Amino acid sequence: MVELKERSACAGLVPLSLGAVTVEEAGFAPMASLSAFGDTSGLSAALERAHGVKLPAAGRSTGKGGLRCLWFGRDEVMLIGAAPDAALADHAAVVDQSDAWAVVNISGAGAVDVLARLVPLDLRAGTFKRGHTARSQLGHMNASITRTGPESFQIMVFRSMAGTLLHDLKQAMAAVASRG
Repeated sequence: MVELKERSACAGLVPLSLGAVTVEEAGFAPMASLSAFGDTSGLSAALERAHGVKLPAAGRSTGKGGLRCLWFGRDEVMLIGAAPDAALADHAAVVDQSDAWAVVNISGAGAVDVLARLVPLDLRAGTFKRGHTARSQLGHMNASITRTGPESFQIMVFRSMAGTLLHDLKQAMAAVASRG
């Protein structure tokens, strides 16, 4: 009999560390996409009542502790860190995304320089501040990028792209590290 074992999206691929930059897999957390039915005010109120987090504005994230809510597109957010309360289903399509994404944290003094080689956005601290989030391209992949600290970001790509994400990050990290 074959025994199936659960594996994370980045199993065996991380941690990576080159120069001053480190990439680690984010710890597993439940994730659910919430796509509002029409007006977002009902979803906003239900989200705050059920989970104590505010519905983020476009391009932003909100949260406290291990619970975060990321803007994910027009009238869509990703709730990370808790199973969604059943009351949210009255205001939005709620879809479990826990196994659908590879989620890594990249940090260190050269993290912005590494991402500048892969992302067509200005991610410098003066422009892309803590709590800002964007859906963009990372190399040739669709990604969600969120600034989580002065020199740290969370990157999410589809699970099937985990190997490509880490390969591309490693190449960019090597290029940045070689500059000395």
